[in-house]
Amino acid sequence: MLGDLLGEEQGDTTGIRVLSTDGGHPVMEASFQATGTLLGVGVKDMGTYESVLRADGTLWGEGQGVLMTQEGETITWHGSGVGRFDDTGAVDWRGALFFETVSEKFARLTGIAGLFEFHVEESGKATAKIYEWK
Repeated sequence: MLGDLLGEEQGDTTGIRVLSTDGGHPVMEASFQATGTLLGVGVKDMGTYESVLRADGTLWGEGQGVLMTQEGETITWHGSGVGRFDDTGAVDWRGALFFETVSEKFARLTGIAGLFEFHVEESGKATAKIYEWK
C-alpha cells in the first residue's frame, strides 16, 4: 500500500550517453542533479541510471545515487523501475528505491522500500516524489 510522502525534488539531467545498441535494444545512461526535501530536510540528490528500450516501447531502468544534506549527512540509494514515453517525448518512471545511511536523522529509511514517481521532460527537467511502501 502506498504510504506517506517521504520527499520531493526538482532538477535537471546533467548528461546522457549511449552504452550499447546490441540486438536493437539501445542502452542509455543518464545522470541528474536535483534539490528537494527528504523527511522534511533539505537535500541535494545526485544519481545515474541506465535504461533499456524494450521491444514494446517501454523502458527498464536501474540506478544509484547519493542524497546529501547541508550538514554533510549522506543517504545512498539503489533503485529500479519502468518508464513510459508520453506524447510530448517526456518519460514517466515508476519504481522502487532502497536506502542506506548511518545518519540517525534518516535511520528509518534503511528499513523501508520507497516507491517513486519520476518525470523527465524532453528538455531534461525532472521532478520526483517518493512515498513509503507500507
